[in-house]
Amino acid sequence: MRLIQLSDGSIGGQQLVLIAGPCVIEDDSSVTFTTAERLQQITTQLDILYIFKSSYDKANRSALSSFRGVGIDRGLEVLAEVKRRFHLPVITDIHTVEEAERAGEVVDVLQIPAFLCRQTDLLVAAARTGKIVNIKKGQFLAPYDMENCAQKVIQSGNDQVLITDRGTTFGYGNLVSDMRGIPIIHDLGYPVIFDATHSVQLPGGAGTASSGERQFVGTLARAAVAAGADGLFLEVHPDPDHAPCDGPNMITPEAAYDVLRVCQEIFAIVPK
Repeated sequence: MRLIQLSDGSIGGQQLVLIAGPCVIEDDSSVTFTTAERLQQITTQLDILYIFKSSYDKANRSALSSFRGVGIDRGLEVLAEVKRRFHLPVITDIHTVEEAERAGEVVDVLQIPAFLCRQTDLLVAAARTGKIVNIKKGQFLAPYDMENCAQKVIQSGNDQVLITDRGTTFGYGNLVSDMRGIPIIHDLGYPVIFDATHSVQLPGGAGTASSGERQFVGTLARAAVAAGADGLFLEVHPDPDHAPCDGPNMITPEAAYDVLRVCQEIFAIVPK
């Protein structure tokens, strides 16, 4: 399996990795900075490699009226400030070829949203930035289908590929997480991140927005690490119930600490 180098650590090795932060960058950027600082404290205490995540735009919203973020200009400024202030690597979603080029000048990892994971031009553009590319597995794909997605990046000259599993469509308005996907993707040769917060989403469950069951985040996170996941993806917010996006499946920093503490113990005893 490829070992992906990042800052002072590596993904796919002997250290648990966390990708985490608020769903979107909000008008009040203090939410971004407060969350980054607290998660940095938690991951330093637990010896976890941390990548800060937040999106300047969430293009796949349930309704036209849904909050999408602050846009690419302001968003990249905030992400650059997170890097400067906390010395953290950062990751954000991209949606177009043009965004790949612009975001690649700021972030350390480019994330391909699940619904765009087969978009050839986007994958090629992300690859050409030379940055690590995290491809989120589409809810409509089997784990082994991700090989074709990853190869679009690799054949474009960039072998720094991560795969993030975020559940699979299971009937209407629900997702299921099949832990067999983690060793399947490992066997393809890629480090695997498990998205424990999007996996508890109930797509469209709130009518004009997704709902979620955050009480199951810890259960799925522990199961994923036990199944061999190299890292976790968590959307974290200081006040999830009042967040403008994905509140029902986000967790607080304190809840994240409780999840990560146990997952770190599990990670330490799982054969590598």
